[in-house]
Amino acid sequence: MEQFSALLIMSIRFGIAGSTPTWFTKPPWGHMREIFVVALIGSTIQYGLTYNGLKGVDASTAAILVQLEGPILALMGTVLLKEKLGLTRALGMGFAFLGVFIIAGEPRLDGHIDSVILLVAGSTVWAVAQIMISRLKGLSGITILAWVAIMATPQMLIASLIIEDGQWQAITSASLVDWSIIFYLAFIMTVVGYSVWYHLLSSVDVSQVSPFLMLLPITSIIAGMVLLDEKLTLSMIIGGLMIMTGVASTLINWRWPKKQINLP
Repeated sequence: MEQFSALLIMSIRFGIAGSTPTWFTKPPWGHMREIFVVALIGSTIQYGLTYNGLKGVDASTAAILVQLEGPILALMGTVLLKEKLGLTRALGMGFAFLGVFIIAGEPRLDGHIDSVILLVAGSTVWAVAQIMISRLKGLSGITILAWVAIMATPQMLIASLIIEDGQWQAITSASLVDWSIIFYLAFIMTVVGYSVWYHLLSSVDVSQVSPFLMLLPITSIIAGMVLLDEKLTLSMIIGGLMIMTGVASTLINWRWPKKQINLP
């Protein structure tokens, strides 16, 4: 983020990511319109919001705030897919959003509330896109990934040229470390990670895979502390625990199977 602007990072990342899988997948001609919209909402708009929000906060805070994707995804499933919400999920959502308010009150976030809003907005847009992807039944994860990347690349590049500047200077002055991060985002995170994620979304119910999103803040906070020397404050711990508790209440099915009693 210090070297590249948000949409420029994403256009390069998805351009590299989409150039490889397309050689091994057939164009999903019957779903091109849906994939174009998914790319616009779930990649161009979502990453534009999230990465610009990331500029104003540390990685640990961003990782916790992004966990709102889970409750929002459950809410979208209720509204759009007619899934049952229930009292436990509703309370979990309220608890998670209360945790966001606690984190937003952190002294080091003074003057950066706009970044918090961008991250929450990005989570909302992401949830909408995942619902759309879950409806693309019959398409493999690698096919969805490849063609979302192909569609998103020009969208992001055009948006970057319109609202950002300094692209050529950023590209020509980037170091080997900068480019290694781009290639990690492109191949490991996007090609490998999203191929698996899209495959799961198109194969099983959203409610079955979304709880695994809770692993994200654990690894992100550890990485932030080890690699970026970030510190956890009491407000972040309390707010983070509230969000994680709310996420767990929202995403996990807590109903225990009833034991059958065999009468003689």
